[in-house]
Amino acid sequence: MDKLSNLFTEHAVICFSHLRWNLVYQRPQHLMARCSELSRVFYVEEPIFSQENDYCKLTRHNAVTVVTPVLLDDPNEPNIAQRIKNLLQDLFVSQSIIRYIFWYYTPMALTFTRDFQPALIIYDCMDELSAFKFAPTELIELEQELFIKADIVFTGGKSLYEHKKEQHHNIYPLPSSIDKEHFEIAKQISDDPDDQKRIAHPRLGYCGVIDERFDVDLIDKVADKKRGWNFIFIGPVVKIETSALPQHPNIYYLGPKRYDELPLYLAGWDVALIPFVRNQYTEFISPTKTPEYLAAGKPVISTSIKDVVNPYGINGLVKIADTSDEFIRAAEFIFSKGMGENWVKDVDDFLSGNSWNKTWTSMLELIKMTLQEKSNLITLKKRYYV
Repeated sequence: MDKLSNLFTEHAVICFSHLRWNLVYQRPQHLMARCSELSRVFYVEEPIFSQENDYCKLTRHNAVTVVTPVLLDDPNEPNIAQRIKNLLQDLFVSQSIIRYIFWYYTPMALTFTRDFQPALIIYDCMDELSAFKFAPTELIELEQELFIKADIVFTGGKSLYEHKKEQHHNIYPLPSSIDKEHFEIAKQISDDPDDQKRIAHPRLGYCGVIDERFDVDLIDKVADKKRGWNFIFIGPVVKIETSALPQHPNIYYLGPKRYDELPLYLAGWDVALIPFVRNQYTEFISPTKTPEYLAAGKPVISTSIKDVVNPYGINGLVKIADTSDEFIRAAEFIFSKGMGENWVKDVDDFLSGNSWNKTWTSMLELIKMTLQEKSNLITLKKRYYV
């Protein structure tokens, strides 16, 4: 192991995320799982409330320790940030955390981490969180503070990088990747899961969080116009009421599935969907599901999300459709003619350089260099002032 790797592994990584570890397996889980091969990783979720006194619930997921602050639900104990800070201080003592790196997915964590002294601060900006539904009003101000404090920043997509690049001197676009081998399994599967067997073809499917980004109107119109097509939606429903979702006899909501189950479902689809609205919620998103669908060998229809149009749409790998009529024409073309004789090869060529291992390796090298530079600077300052 080289000197820079040793410098990194000497530190525990404390990751603060707005996404629960078990919600869906996304960018934070992929990266922290790989990070845990080198360092101790503590993945700190947002708090939950109970009738018990404050404590940290620790759950192991392979080598990652998931930390869930459990707070007493008492209106007489309003200072949530201070209480989480106290729990973190206790955690550091109980887990013998002395040298550590802070890795932020949410700027909101600054409210209870300002007084700590990490060796390095990383901000992996995977989404424009301030544009999301129910985003806290102080989020923009806290992100500005985090940009000042951070030693290195990553963005989850190219459009988000273009939006943020002037805010930090050490910022890099590292779009989300794929676990290609995991999703390629779908190409070899012929059996359906029990809850999907009864659904007739053609099947058009979506997997992921179903939230305010979901184009309810588009799916409602297409499902109503094409009643012989069947629409399958897999994933948790959050921040919107289930009653607001389109309801037709040819729409099936199968609920959340484990990450290892997803190829089993994708294998039985004829077309995979990215039906996101085009507004402030989705202006800078880079859907991980795009390359995952393609790795599973599925034709994809997406609305014109910037990071899907470029590079997937302009390279002919994904069909782009924003209206119900465009969507129907795209699906009918796929059903009748497929994606073209070169599509499979083009997809394989495009995805050949795309992997979470490669993304993690690129991140790690940049992190190690930044950590070394900061360490050298601290050493120089000590010498100067001594």
